[in-house]
Amino acid sequence: MRLRPLFLLLTVWFALAVPILARGQFAGQPRPQVQTQPEQKKDPYWLPPEKLAKAIAYSRRRVVLEFLSTGWGILQLILLLGSGAIARMRDIAVNVSKNRWAQGYSFTFLLLLVTTLLTLPLDLYGHHISMAYGLSVQGWGSWFWDLTKSFLLTLGFGGLLVMLLFGVIRKSPRRWWFWFWIPAVAVVIFAVFITPIFIDPLFNRFEPLTKSDPALVDRLEQIVHRGGIEIPPDRMYLMQASEKVTTLNAYVTGLGASKRVVVWDNSIKLGTPDEISFIFGHEMGHYVLNHIYRTLVFVSLLLLAEFYLAYRSVQWLLRRYGPRWRIPSQSDWGALAVVLLVFSTLSFLSEPIFNGYSRAQEHAADVYGQEAIHGIVADPQATAVQSFQLLGEVSLTDPHPNPLVEFWTFSHPSVTRRANFAATYNPWLPGRHPRYFQK
Repeated sequence: MRLRPLFLLLTVWFALAVPILARGQFAGQPRPQVQTQPEQKKDPYWLPPEKLAKAIAYSRRRVVLEFLSTGWGILQLILLLGSGAIARMRDIAVNVSKNRWAQGYSFTFLLLLVTTLLTLPLDLYGHHISMAYGLSVQGWGSWFWDLTKSFLLTLGFGGLLVMLLFGVIRKSPRRWWFWFWIPAVAVVIFAVFITPIFIDPLFNRFEPLTKSDPALVDRLEQIVHRGGIEIPPDRMYLMQASEKVTTLNAYVTGLGASKRVVVWDNSIKLGTPDEISFIFGHEMGHYVLNHIYRTLVFVSLLLLAEFYLAYRSVQWLLRRYGPRWRIPSQSDWGALAVVLLVFSTLSFLSEPIFNGYSRAQEHAADVYGQEAIHGIVADPQATAVQSFQLLGEVSLTDPHPNPLVEFWTFSHPSVTRRANFAATYNPWLPGRHPRYFQK
């Protein structure tokens, strides 16, 4: 699930925490007839000419849309501030009631509504190209209903955070960045815990994997035993992703009692048992290697740095532009837009840091997954390469993405890098040693 990433502090944190905690991204759509690689092709991952041209076109559209959405999210806040629209929203909210809770939620609602409408054309286009290239089958009615639910969730939880933020600002004008960071971390942890229990089911249907595919559970338990850990079958779930997308995926989510492994139904329909075993081994790697806990620590430290930079930036912006924007101080409701502007900018600038961290974890999970299926599948190297071929071929992944785009936006290593590594990684050869398993 992805809440609106340029809105309210709640969505800023979710934009940081959720993508790396909802792991996997073995995305794809049904393969046409499997094609044999020409002799002159040497790369493990490749695409036939017609599909390659389509993948390049799709990737370029997505990249342009992603950067355009980020830029527009920042620019719209600047325009709303400069035009006085934020000040007018503030005036409306203040005139609604003398009660600060009513004022805070009124301003939050107005800001969320306006920016949602301003962003809607790009969101509509994003869903359109997903359908046009066959990666989504979700109808517009269902899509708008999901958008509405995201709006209400952001308003509900975001309003609470807004009230908390301004309460801390009033109590500690110079140290709010630190005192607010503490409950912010608690909110991130709480959000990670409740998301698979309360949030995800609002957008997709889940059922125990033991109910839908007990034979697959037995196969996966072999990998669990191979890893020497315990993932109870009742923590394995099937998600009915085919109701909305043609892609396949698997991920680890949750924390503590809510921690679970989720496999999309498309993964079972499209992948072979060996490919699913590798995908599961990859996800089990996140589970075993404590990536969720490590990510929480990383996100918390990143947030602390961003909170301090946000405090300094907000002070400077209000000194220079506050009179023009009619926002006299950081305790004014309109200052929320300034905070969001700063956080949106910082989130964009820190994206390479976060994604670089994520790519390192994904690579570690690839290594773990390939080692975990040793002795269970006939050829772990070939199985991993086939899995990445499925990923790239049917999800229209450009084999050679722009290096800057990969560095800035990719939360996973490119499919080509992953396939090349899988094809050459065999730690069971004489003189080599597995990273996570004993020989």
